[in-house]
Amino acid sequence: MKKVLLAMSGGIDSAAAAILLLEAGYEVIGATMLLSGSRSYSGQSGCFGPRESQSQADLHRVCAHLNIPLHSLDLSQDFDRLILDYYRQSYLGGSTPNPCVVCNSALKFGLLPFRLRELGIEHDYFATGHYARLESPAESGRIQLFRAADPRKDQSYFLCLLSQQQLQNILLPLGSLHKTQVREIVAQSGLSFLLNKAESQDFVDEADHPLLFEEEKEEAGDLIGPEGENIGTHRGLSRYTIGQRRHIGVSGKPEPWYVTSLDHKRNRVLVGPREGLFRQSLIAEDVNWLSIPAITCETPAQTKIRLAHDPAPCLLKPLPDGRVEVLFEEAQMSITPGQFAVFYEGDMVLGGGRISL
Repeated sequence: MKKVLLAMSGGIDSAAAAILLLEAGYEVIGATMLLSGSRSYSGQSGCFGPRESQSQADLHRVCAHLNIPLHSLDLSQDFDRLILDYYRQSYLGGSTPNPCVVCNSALKFGLLPFRLRELGIEHDYFATGHYARLESPAESGRIQLFRAADPRKDQSYFLCLLSQQQLQNILLPLGSLHKTQVREIVAQSGLSFLLNKAESQDFVDEADHPLLFEEEKEEAGDLIGPEGENIGTHRGLSRYTIGQRRHIGVSGKPEPWYVTSLDHKRNRVLVGPREGLFRQSLIAEDVNWLSIPAITCETPAQTKIRLAHDPAPCLLKPLPDGRVEVLFEEAQMSITPGQFAVFYEGDMVLGGGRISL
């Protein structure tokens, strides 16, 4: 019987993945990451902090019900070093990080199975409850990543940094299912207590965001209007992101104003009306090619600039040093440095890289 190490969180998706794998005849071994360590946070919506304890309790209940073993691995120090430091330094440098993309590559599909194998937890496959699909066409010689069957739940964007090596022995049982089917699977398996559990989860609760920057000495700076005029003072670059409308220190305007750019070198936040948010192009750095080899010529594609963004038609233009210029057919709103641009050909994920302007 083939063994599958399944990353689990105590939520409905990983529980459904476990049920499907058991029904398919695999021996399922549960695995979970402990991320909070000794830190003290108060927010309830983050993926670490107080919510982690309840998630762990739910997870133990799920594994006991399904009669599968569970291995909990403390990765809190690695989480600090690889994810929280990246998160802090990105904001302090004037860009907006996407910690979920980095965490999937570095921890969930990286250190979690690697460390457990070092501890003697052997397995033939590694699985998660992500909504995405994998295919292995013989002619390509590569594992190819595709969007999920349920477009509203698709999470292929979050997997854009995975390597071919990481994809070799991956199972994604939920990729061909819709959320309604997943809920039905869980309900019929005697785990209906999961159905009322909140699913949306931020990386960090808004209340805890300032705590991540307690040791950083951020300086206030100028708030600059669309004509270059100084209209006030900002509270530190880490508090702002492109497209932000609330809490930017601007009032009394006939139309809403937004953060349109962050100037790290001069410690300035630029604000203005909505039209200042639109751009026709971007540069993606450190591009990771997934389903195809690196392109060598201009290639038509569609690009997604954030999770909640429909892939927009564009032309990909290869540049030196692993960069790609993305030229959109129509200007896109709130292209944000630090986020990830993910390239698609229909449902297939070509690759992705970190946005710079």
